[in-house]
Amino acid sequence: MTIARHRLEKFLNDLLQPERYTDYGPNGLQVEGTETIRRAAFAVSATRESIDAAICADADALIVHHGLLWDFHGVQPIRGAFGRRLRPLIEAQINLFGYHLPLDGHPEVGNAAGIAAALGLTEIASFGLVKGMPAGVQGRFAAAPAVSELRLRLETLLRHPVLVSTADDAMQITTLGIITGRANSYWRTAAECHLDAFLTGEMSEHDWHEAKEGGVHMFAGGHHATEVFGVQRLMQEVRTAFAIDCVYLESSNPA
Repeated sequence: MTIARHRLEKFLNDLLQPERYTDYGPNGLQVEGTETIRRAAFAVSATRESIDAAICADADALIVHHGLLWDFHGVQPIRGAFGRRLRPLIEAQINLFGYHLPLDGHPEVGNAAGIAAALGLTEIASFGLVKGMPAGVQGRFAAAPAVSELRLRLETLLRHPVLVSTADDAMQITTLGIITGRANSYWRTAAECHLDAFLTGEMSEHDWHEAKEGGVHMFAGGHHATEVFGVQRLMQEVRTAFAIDCVYLESSNPA
């Protein structure tokens, strides 16, 4: 089974609606490859590791959360690490699609939505605006876990150590806000929304103190580890829509 590149591009854009977001770089097709797609690979980031794995998998498209092009990098010469990522993609004619904020906050296939579903949260609602658009979700536990219990559940789910800032490990958590990746300052939004706890990927030294002192139980489970959910759910959507071969590329990243 194969599909035309423009059909896959339209499907992804219709689902994720990148035009609604003011992001830190371009979303959508970042590197144009072959016009026909037989196999699509999915990964969290367009790294040399994932690109090499996509080539080994004989993929015609690589769909990621973190693409190659970012505003904060500015104009880059195609050399060094950037060149070693980009050249193999072009030589192998692999299409690279990247969706950043649209894949963070999507209410169905987003990173935060995936974690909320895995935790069994109910009363799901959007949470946390990034440049005017929701970047996460919030929800309620049917049976409120203690802080220590939720930490263990998250470490099992994320397969990653979880940092916790809390004044009391035994306190029960009823409500949780989630924004994956580097959203450490949004524990303040959780406090403003009167949520018990907040989950993200990263935690700074001052967040550890301030969240605890601010009465929010803050969990940080790793930037990469909290962002595997969106691309995996997106892969299922693509597989269902087009019945093409799809493969998820694992990547080791402790950060």
